[in-house]
Amino acid sequence: MANHYRSSASHPWHDLAIGSDAPNKFNAVIEIPKGSKVKYELDKETGMLYIDRVLYSSVVYPHNYGFIPQTLCEDNDPLDVLVLMQAPVVPMSFLRAKPIGVMQMIDQGEQDDKIIAVHADDPEFRDYDDINQLPKHRLAEIRRFFEDYKKNEHKEVKVDEFLGAELARKTITESMAMYDENYLPKRKR
Repeated sequence: MANHYRSSASHPWHDLAIGSDAPNKFNAVIEIPKGSKVKYELDKETGMLYIDRVLYSSVVYPHNYGFIPQTLCEDNDPLDVLVLMQAPVVPMSFLRAKPIGVMQMIDQGEQDDKIIAVHADDPEFRDYDDINQLPKHRLAEIRRFFEDYKKNEHKEVKVDEFLGAELARKTITESMAMYDENYLPKRKR
């Protein structure tokens, strides 16, 4: 019998295209569904999810949370994204997202900004174009979640400002360039 095992699996960070319309619309890989207390994390070596921890605080993720493929940030992770939509999705699903803002955040002394996006194909959310269109209460909930979700672990998180769609697109573009610089083969000169 022939061996039909693959020598390597597809990797969601490196093998899934960001999308031809990035940074305006992009693919987002969801690691953590809305309503979860489980902190799933992409294992960078295998491309699989592992359970990093169960949240110590009495909070759940307010929206679907994941990363943007083929991006890289200063923390050596792909760019994080919080995707607003009507329903939770299964971990490792990917969807089309549209950036509406960026939440500037410091996590244990490191810059760890989060893109705030809407699901580009969700009829309830797709018409939002900028974070200032969201109800103030929704932003307050997002801020409070990120300020509190590590408190009982005695880890410090500081949420700074929510900035608009233009800065979100700039952040995505910069993280795409950083990914290209670090992961794409160099051309011979």
